[in-house]
Amino acid sequence: MRMPSLLGVFAHPDDESLCSGGVLALHAAAGARTAVVTATWSPDTRRGTELAEALRILGAGEPRMLGYADDRVPHSAPGSPRLRAAPLDEAVGRLVAHIRRFRPEVVVTHDAYGGLTGHPDHVHTHRLTTLAVQAAGLERLYPDTGTPWQPTALYLATHPHSALPALSELARAGKGMLTVPDERVTATVDVRPWLEQKWAAVLAHRTEVERGAAPGLLAGFPEAVREGILGTEWYIRQDVVFRGSGETGLNV
Repeated sequence: MRMPSLLGVFAHPDDESLCSGGVLALHAAAGARTAVVTATWSPDTRRGTELAEALRILGAGEPRMLGYADDRVPHSAPGSPRLRAAPLDEAVGRLVAHIRRFRPEVVVTHDAYGGLTGHPDHVHTHRLTTLAVQAAGLERLYPDTGTPWQPTALYLATHPHSALPALSELARAGKGMLTVPDERVTATVDVRPWLEQKWAAVLAHRTEVERGAAPGLLAGFPEAVREGILGTEWYIRQDVVFRGSGETGLNV
């Protein structure tokens, strides 16, 4: 089956690798066009450079960045507002421009909780992406951002309640565990064949490894524990338009 083109939209550098590194690598390996839009940080920072390396490893092209500041790190994008403080219409328009330029069939982003930890930037990126995916297909919205393009579906990266045992080491390390009922999950992807690539992309975010954020915590776990945490990716599909018999979604 032909793999659909895939655009990931995530809040920070490293979110793309942690949340959807396996699916990005899977699609790229199958010859699908893949790319990532990152909402915060500037490309001329250390984390911007690390993002470029992670995307190279995943086969997801060059960084595409909205250019806002991380809510907790104002110097991440000097001269730009924090993501959540930016005018909503402006931020949605910037993302619509990326969607229309790349023309993905499928878009992937954080779930409504903002992932396990509920980081405010993750939650806001979810909201921006939901709005932008709808707006990108409407010709009278953001007419100066390119020709309208409507993705077929939006997939939300999530974790089901049943994954909690595998996540226990993260919970013991103090990470939040915002999971969803299993019946909400519509795609479960075994990404162990791409785990080496996914893990290399996570490690490319050396700043986060060094400061003991999620990549650093994972680096301290035994390999089997890491595989339990990173070896499966879960998604909630949200249809954007009527799905005809010839259209495809996230490959599982």
